[in-house]
Amino acid sequence: MSMSRAVEIAALTKRYGDTTAVTGLDLTVERGTITSLLGPNGAGKTTTVECCVGFRRPDSGTVRVLGLDPRRDGSRLRPRIGVMLQEGAGLYPGSRAAELIAHLARLHASPLDVPTLVERLGLGEAGKTPIRRLSGGQRQRVALAAALVGRPELVFLDEPTAGLDPQMRRSVWELLGDLRADGVTVVLTTHLIDEAEQLSDDVAIVDRGRLVARGSPLELTKQDESTVQFTGPPRMGLESLRQALPESSTVDESAPGRYVVRGQVTPQLLATVTSWCAAHDVMPEGLQVGRRSLEDVVLELTGRRTQ
Repeated sequence: MSMSRAVEIAALTKRYGDTTAVTGLDLTVERGTITSLLGPNGAGKTTTVECCVGFRRPDSGTVRVLGLDPRRDGSRLRPRIGVMLQEGAGLYPGSRAAELIAHLARLHASPLDVPTLVERLGLGEAGKTPIRRLSGGQRQRVALAAALVGRPELVFLDEPTAGLDPQMRRSVWELLGDLRADGVTVVLTTHLIDEAEQLSDDVAIVDRGRLVARGSPLELTKQDESTVQFTGPPRMGLESLRQALPESSTVDESAPGRYVVRGQVTPQLLATVTSWCAAHDVMPEGLQVGRRSLEDVVLELTGRRTQ
């Protein structure tokens, strides 16, 4: 395993009965980076993380985390990583939040400062409350604190900002950015496009258990051509619009009712699109000219929205 890589996955396959959750997935994560696994629900993101932390045994393929086999070398790996599962799973419901975080800190040689971490995650008032009485968003923040307080070399976060309000989401993003600056490697699963764009050095788009694209947010959205995007009635017949466009341009329905024209966008091309819409009594809602977004990339590759 390369010393520059925190995670190396090769040909990972995991099945649950007759259902294949992950199919021949290859993925590497460089140390000191934030990598997002992005994809629709059921794409295989959580299963991939569970194999990385040793919760699931792969049916085939190999997984190495910090150079170790998560199943065989679990006792050596666990002190070096942090793990946050969905919806606060694994927390002790009778524990008080602040006591649990402080207890976990004492198990590590150089933990993060507990009061500072509690304050940054907005848990001050909730610290004396038993976890079972906390709201879903509060439990989510306690789970995040539990994953981070030991100052891990590598942390796996499964939907870390699910259920959080926009202000707290921003606070979590800032905290993860600070950890990256300190050399911590972060692997997170998310279905939030803006989260992946804001945080990630690298994005891995997963669909139906397969890796379908990989790169930085800029690399995934960069293309020579521009786009004209609009929404309208689903399943419109586009053949006449295709014939009216220049040969180098294309038009597709990337999702039901969402249309994307690709090519060299000129005033003439834009006029062709709007004239076609007028002739077919279609109001092109949300007409936009520009480069495709990361959401467009996901829709094109998976045919499904991420939420």
